[in-house]
Amino acid sequence: MSASTLDMRKNRTAVFAVLMALGMLALGFAAVPLYRMFCQVTGFAGTTQVASESDAARAARFADSAAARTISIRFDGNTASDMPWTFHPEHPTDTVTIGQRDMAIYIAKNNSDERITGTATFNVEPEQAGAYFNKIQCFCFTEQVLEPGQEVRMPVLYYVDPKALDDPNMKGVEQITLSYTFHRALDLAE
Repeated sequence: MSASTLDMRKNRTAVFAVLMALGMLALGFAAVPLYRMFCQVTGFAGTTQVASESDAARAARFADSAAARTISIRFDGNTASDMPWTFHPEHPTDTVTIGQRDMAIYIAKNNSDERITGTATFNVEPEQAGAYFNKIQCFCFTEQVLEPGQEVRMPVLYYVDPKALDDPNMKGVEQITLSYTFHRALDLAE
């Protein structure tokens, strides 16, 4: 084998290795949004659904029927260890009619002497309930900015989809927990 053929093979192998590394890097960056999209579509890992007003109206028609049932919703609020906020639900539990819109209020207070931007992550338990827990409006859809010492009331407008009653995996579920954790938002200006 000639030296030029050997060099050509080495160059081709190097280009292939660089392309593979770039492809793996791209997949690494794409993994989080792709996983989030998968969870939102399927309700996997307790991810709630985002509902439109027309979806809520359809569910409300069901709630007005004689077949409507109630379910207990437990609310939970936490903060990351580096987040100097107090964050909790106004009421820890509520009983709602399946298909009917309801609202929960969470209270956040910035206990520091600096302006802090926070973002909330959420989860629903049991996991199979995530596909049926629909949020119409939520503070978790956007970043929240609190000035030093500021306290705010933040609403979550939601409903439990009546389709949950037809799911055998939801049989026996008497309570759904909606849990939020506030984290400091990344400051891209730094």
